Amino acid sequence: MNRRQFIRTAAVAATATATLKLSTLQAAETKNVHWPIGCFNRPWVGEGMDYDTALTGIKAAGYKLTGLLTRTKEEPFIGSDATPEYLDALKKKITAHGLRANMGAIRLKNELSVEDSIKDVRKQIDNAKFLGLDFILTFGVDSPKHYENYYKIMADAAPYSHEHGLKLVLKPHGGGSGASEEIIRCIDKVKQPNFKIWYDAGNIIYYTGKDPLEQLKPIAQHVTGFCAKDCDKQKGDVWLEFGTGTVDFKAVFSELKRAGFNGPVMVECCKKGKTAEETTASALKNREFLEKLFASL
Repeated sequence: MNRRQFIRTAAVAATATATLKLSTLQAAETKNVHWPIGCFNRPWVGEGMDYDTALTGIKAAGYKLTGLLTRTKEEPFIGSDATPEYLDALKKKITAHGLRANMGAIRLKNELSVEDSIKDVRKQIDNAKFLGLDFILTFGVDSPKHYENYYKIMADAAPYSHEHGLKLVLKPHGGGSGASEEIIRCIDKVKQPNFKIWYDAGNIIYYTGKDPLEQLKPIAQHVTGFCAKDCDKQKGDVWLEFGTGTVDFKAVFSELKRAGFNGPVMVECCKKGKTAEETTASALKNREFLEKLFASL
């Protein structure tokens, strides 16, 4: 071997070694997932409980992340009727409990015109921005007579959200967002890059009776968040500890991992106890269920 051949061979070997090391490193980094796990306030909504009860329970169950999902008369969250004073107090209250809110759910008023609905939704987006949220979530609409107006409103909300540093996401919720066919139609009609999906396997079962795994496959690449709940059957019980219903969480999250999903995963439901403390204990079990599952993926 002459000197030129030796140098060329050495260079090829060095490149191969570097490539192997990089591939090994990348494999190690993707072996386990690191999806943030949070919890919504919904389990603690009911008689004798308020939002402070929810925040206390979420913190006690070991979560650091929460979402503003289920509003009440006293808690409009990012609703267009929320006052600046309320929003400022809400922001401070969440921080005081050692939590961070990442999502707020918007509500549509179908009785309004498209123009007025756009103004109302923009106000909710402004409120979400004030609170420092990352995502705003829409449930879609139930009636076909509202579908076309919904697409127009979301086509405005998506770029407006993007301008404000927020991601607009759709949650499966029956009707116009029932399963993959309806969700794909929403994506195609809205035609905005800042309009993605927060998947809800439990809702796929509850509203449609379809297989959440099969419904996920056509849309997995669009999923940027996950609303976690179990469900035993169509129109059945969602107030369950994970693993006791019919959602195959391992199969669903394995599919999301293959699609490059990067969280967050937000617990929406758990077994509701007779007391807030019992509900908190169940929410903790659901967090531990997800942590153990994610470690196995």
